[in-house]
Amino acid sequence: MMALNDISFDVNQGEIFGFIGPDGAGKTTLFRILTTLLLPDEGEVTLMGLDCRTGFRELRKNIGYMPGRFSLYMDLSVEENLNFYATVFGTTVKENYGLIQDIYSQIEPFKNRLAGKLSGGMKQKLALSCALIHKPELLVLDEPTTGVDAVSRSEFWEMLKKLRKYNITILVSTPYMDEAMQCDRVALFQEGKILSIDEPDKIRDGFRRKLFSVKASDRYKLITALRNFPGTVSAYPFGDSVHVTFTGDELDRSVYEYLDQTGIHDVLIHETRAGIEDRFLELMEQGIRHKAQGIRDKVGEVK
Repeated sequence: MMALNDISFDVNQGEIFGFIGPDGAGKTTLFRILTTLLLPDEGEVTLMGLDCRTGFRELRKNIGYMPGRFSLYMDLSVEENLNFYATVFGTTVKENYGLIQDIYSQIEPFKNRLAGKLSGGMKQKLALSCALIHKPELLVLDEPTTGVDAVSRSEFWEMLKKLRKYNITILVSTPYMDEAMQCDRVALFQEGKILSIDEPDKIRDGFRRKLFSVKASDRYKLITALRNFPGTVSAYPFGDSVHVTFTGDELDRSVYEYLDQTGIHDVLIHETRAGIEDRFLELMEQGIRHKAQGIRDKVGEVK
């Protein structure tokens, strides 16, 4: 299976550019290519004016990379890890301390603790400090908030925004759609393909149909019934509700009677604004339809 399929994009200096998509979409493969850890089979990748194949030595000096899994030395202390990474890049913690101060100061009281003994949020801050200690021009973060609590996720994004003043370009991948709104621009990623690239608000506003939020006490029964309703175009779970679109782009009033007949009597329906998740699912559906049509066309040609 092809991990990346004919993708093309540009990133502006100093922006936070997000890659949003589910596990297996190809985000990690892309980041490994961008950080010169993996060679692409074909195509061109240029970072900071250098080709990823021929300029990898120079590029590695100017890239900070935080992989999805915590990859620092578990048996070294917080301080030892940071000093080690500074030495690898030919610098010192003192020289670039101002760059990481806001982040590192939160874990500095625990500088003698082994990295393996840190909490998820503290590991995250240490990994980011190590990725920044050589003052890179490009910071690549592969799902940096996966597995940490909501408070740590929020703090992490606040730290990234503070890095704007240093004009560091940030590439970040995440499976969390809500984090897309924190980026300057995002690429919606699925099955190795980019579905859309734009500012988060513009991607969200690309959802043109009327969207309805439907609630009932038995959500599983509700979504099953809605997907079987003849007037439903799409129905996806969303928090404690189901987001639904109907044919004719209006609320099909007969849905109340239909749901009542299926034993769902406590239904609440209201129009709602689409989120970036809704647009992502819509683009996925369009891709599936186009793929299916292509298969039908090929079968027709064979006949």
